[in-house]
Amino acid sequence: MYTRPGARRGREGTVEDTMAGIFQRISLIFRAKTDKALDKLEDPRETLDYSYQRQLELLQKVRRGVADVATSRKRVELQAAGLNTQIDKLTQQAQKALEVGREDLAREALTRRSGLQQQLGDLQAQHAQLQGEEEKLTRASQRLQAKVDAFRTRKETIKATYSAAEAQTRINEAFSGISEEMGDVGLAIQRAEDKTAQMQARAGAIDELLASGALDDPSGLAKDDITRELEQLASTSEVEDELARMKAQLGAGPAASGPQAIGGANQPPVGQQAPNQTYGQPPQSYGQPPAQPYGQPPAGQQPNQGDLR
Repeated sequence: MYTRPGARRGREGTVEDTMAGIFQRISLIFRAKTDKALDKLEDPRETLDYSYQRQLELLQKVRRGVADVATSRKRVELQAAGLNTQIDKLTQQAQKALEVGREDLAREALTRRSGLQQQLGDLQAQHAQLQGEEEKLTRASQRLQAKVDAFRTRKETIKATYSAAEAQTRINEAFSGISEEMGDVGLAIQRAEDKTAQMQARAGAIDELLASGALDDPSGLAKDDITRELEQLASTSEVEDELARMKAQLGAGPAASGPQAIGGANQPPVGQQAPNQTYGQPPQSYGQPPAQPYGQPPAGQQPNQGDLR
């Protein structure tokens, strides 16, 4: 399909404009992001210290300039002093030449003195210029020194205020719990509480299911409500039976206490005596001869005829 060159150039221009607009937006976004990141990283105290350092460096340069101008002025003064010495010497030489009749030598000495006087005039003008420059730099150095001192005082005040405000902000954030550290701690505590509540709910649900018999306990230790009630009833019945039996024994105790008192504490109850043991006799000890029945004489002794027994 044929396309006119003008239309093609128009489309190309539109694409170029679109790309240029995209690049401009990307550049703008990048500058904005960079400025925001730098603003977070910037510390006003460090910026103030850097500015104070730059002012000190400028003050040092001004002082160095004053010293250089003063050195140049001193060099000009020395040159002027040397020219004055030469001028005085040429004047004396011209006078001596005239005294001896050497007018030509006197004229030559005066000509040289005239050239030296011109140089001296130039040096004096340069000296005045250097002296004025030195005075100006000295005043500038003094003003700059006063500004640096004032800036240092203000800098320290701003730094102290900023540090106090930063500390107060951190304290308030710590108390309110909106700081990053306290936020992390609060989230950890919340997670621990949620897990604890979940574990407690799960344990309670399992206990209820075991108690109702919906779940079987492999160990056999868990019992449902009906089993526990039946066992409690059986235990209560056994307790009542044991209590009745003990009461019966206590009721039969006084009737059996008489024979036991006559026979001694070690005599068994009536009806439970040993077959070979006579009533009222102490138990037979091992290794001793058997006791005689009650009312009978010992072996080998005749009974007493007069004994009513």
